[in-house]
Amino acid sequence: LQNVRIDPSSISFQMWKDIPVPFYMSVHFFEVLNPKQVLQGAKPVLRQRGPYVYREYRYKTNITFHDNDTVSYLEYRNLFFQPDLSNGTEEEYIVVPNILMMGAAVMMEKLPNVLKILLSGALAGLKQEAFMNRTVGEIMWGYEDPLIDAINMIVPGMIPFKGKFGLFADLNNSNSGLFTVNTGMKDISQVHLVDSWNGLKKVNYWRSSQCNMINGTAGEMWPPFMSPTSLEFYSPEACRSMTLVYEQSGKFKGVPTYRFVAPKTLFANGTDYPPNEGFCPCMQSGIQNVSTCRLNAPMFISHPHFYNADPSLVNAVEGLHPSKEQHGLFLDVHPMTGIPMNCSIKLQLNLYIKQVSGIIQTGKIKPVVLPLLWFAESGSIEGSVLKQFYNNLVLIPLVLDYLQYIFLGLSVPLIISAAVLMARSK
Repeated sequence: LQNVRIDPSSISFQMWKDIPVPFYMSVHFFEVLNPKQVLQGAKPVLRQRGPYVYREYRYKTNITFHDNDTVSYLEYRNLFFQPDLSNGTEEEYIVVPNILMMGAAVMMEKLPNVLKILLSGALAGLKQEAFMNRTVGEIMWGYEDPLIDAINMIVPGMIPFKGKFGLFADLNNSNSGLFTVNTGMKDISQVHLVDSWNGLKKVNYWRSSQCNMINGTAGEMWPPFMSPTSLEFYSPEACRSMTLVYEQSGKFKGVPTYRFVAPKTLFANGTDYPPNEGFCPCMQSGIQNVSTCRLNAPMFISHPHFYNADPSLVNAVEGLHPSKEQHGLFLDVHPMTGIPMNCSIKLQLNLYIKQVSGIIQTGKIKPVVLPLLWFAESGSIEGSVLKQFYNNLVLIPLVLDYLQYIFLGLSVPLIISAAVLMARSK
């Protein structure tokens, strides 16, 4: 119990503070092969590109212990491109939707026609089209786009940023918010459970108190003595808490584990799974509308290739091949300590595109939830850390466990002998 508390003297503290596990983020893009035809109403044909792999380093700063058995911290991540592990370079060009333009068009659909005409004129003047051909590095980390200034001028405040735009621009060299979690010093069953995030006990993105709840841990470790049922964690990227369910027991390099996976209900809509009604407005099951926490842009998250989603989403485009082996997420956790041994968390980012009257650049695009990319964050304990973990938290407890049975076995004959001697003495 002392070893898994958040305490500078515990074995797991240094592992918690500066995660020694080599994490990698692998990004796969979906290139649109027929952009001109899509503008005329054709089904999008996609080709998966990548992976583009990044080594991920995580470390905590501003670690502050509080009197109520909680600790606050900021966790930063740094990403470094790994050419030898990637299938391609950051300088490669890929044809994808013009995310800013198509997102702004859908966002402005219900605004007065005069604003849409202004936007359409600005798009023409800036030579903006529905699809763009940019490098992997630009799409991920940002590119200068005069459209940002045009949108800010036409509809002030619609996008609260200036300068560059990139899908992962806010991820590198940044933190995921101020977490305050329980240390487990007084109650080990509460260790790692989130007390607040950015000072909030719950978020306000969603339409029900249940969906706004901040449940579970920060996704790094869980309380010890886990049961084979489920685990929860709060994901700032998904703006919600997620529940994974137990699938099977196994071993990772000799260490016993429980495997937890995503249930089919994770991204189900409110019709198929009523508790998710608070995440609506919903479309088909298998995609979650995250527009309320993504600047009201028509963005959706899902499993890669729409795995576990309504088949209509897969059929609306060509080039997707969902499978559990490639696209299902999992966590292998050592149940006695609550420490993950091996994991692969996978999510897909999607953009809802359609023809918007008054904005000629959207052509005759049929409404479709179009996959942009999917990424996997993977890591496993290895090397000296694995050896230390195995020796201290698996081997020694196992030896002690055997020893108690040995001593118990030795004590039985002694007790019997003593009883016989006592009987004879009488």
